[in-house]
Amino acid sequence: MESDEETLRLDLKTNGMIVEKQALWAGIKPNMRVADLGFGSGKTTFYLNKLVQPNGEVVGVDFAEERIKYAKKHYNRKGITYICKDITKPLEDLGMFDFIWVRFVLEYHRSMSFEIVKNITRILKPGGILCLIDLDYNCLRHFGLSNKLKTSICRMIKALEKNADFDPYVGIKLYSFLYDLGYQDIDVHLSPHHLIFGKAREIDTFNWTKKVEVAVKISGYQFKEYEGGYEEFFEEFKQFFSDPRRFTYTPIISCRGCKPLNSSHL
Repeated sequence: MESDEETLRLDLKTNGMIVEKQALWAGIKPNMRVADLGFGSGKTTFYLNKLVQPNGEVVGVDFAEERIKYAKKHYNRKGITYICKDITKPLEDLGMFDFIWVRFVLEYHRSMSFEIVKNITRILKPGGILCLIDLDYNCLRHFGLSNKLKTSICRMIKALEKNADFDPYVGIKLYSFLYDLGYQDIDVHLSPHHLIFGKAREIDTFNWTKKVEVAVKISGYQFKEYEGGYEEFFEEFKQFFSDPRRFTYTPIISCRGCKPLNSSHL
């Protein structure tokens, strides 16, 4: 998934006002030390940094060197540090944080998502806040698809689950992760994401086109439903997406909780 176009897609689809609204709901406050884990393009890190000023700090962590370079070029501001690191590995050398933000990350770690949250918990201060945000039924909620197109998309997502450890249903699991780890004051918010009807905006068309292209490459799915294979599938998908009758959305689930003050068992 690492390419200049993928980083650009992540950048363009990120709405700073929504990031700020989600972070304020979760409990971010000025002067906190914040970790933005799996930051993508750095845009979320930039907006989180605005919310913790005048004396706060945000550490953006991502495993891809390309994204580190992009973030430093476009979102390198006072109070931000970008670090290349794998969040599935020990993180204690990053220090301790008041607030940890994990948005659209766990969907790429189906087999390890709970262990990642457990690992992240170790660098959260007692009383600190962990905010997990991800999608449910990712890429699967459309109306207006032909039966063949619907079947192909569902089978492609199944291939991603098997071949790329992708989890289209991770959003519904977030509450249980915090509950099982003993977090307190847990709260959950559900809202629509990718809510698209009528004429699609250029940014939505670009985002979904790239999502499909990337998913196809990673899944290895062959699209045997179509005589013309992937090319025929992709043409029908583009026609579907350009139809103003089409209705597309994805549920987005935000979950936040506080690490207990007595958390030696975590």
